[in-house]
Amino acid sequence: MAYGRREVNPGLIVHSDRGVQYRSTGYQDYLRSRGCVPSMSRKGNCWDNAPMESFFSRLKVELIYAECFESIAAAKSAIFEYIEIFYNRKRRHSTLGYLSPVEYERRCA
Repeated sequence: MAYGRREVNPGLIVHSDRGVQYRSTGYQDYLRSRGCVPSMSRKGNCWDNAPMESFFSRLKVELIYAECFESIAAAKSAIFEYIEIFYNRKRRHSTLGYLSPVEYERRCA
């Protein structure tokens, strides 16, 4: 989805945990064929994936625990809206100088 939605330049580092889907030859070949550099957390080191763990913690606190979804479709829609509308465009992030990720990226581009 990222390749379909964004302009991706060679050399992009794609970081993930060590899940089997990310270690697969097909996934690794896909990244390399587009000039990306695969990066993985070290085995048994939770600190390597701390930013994603922090994101999921915020998602749960700010959305999941506060709602009672009537269906899987409703949950998917709410999660999409949380990420694409609120988290990336409106929510200010202290590590980005209290800018949203979209605004931070725009200023750095």
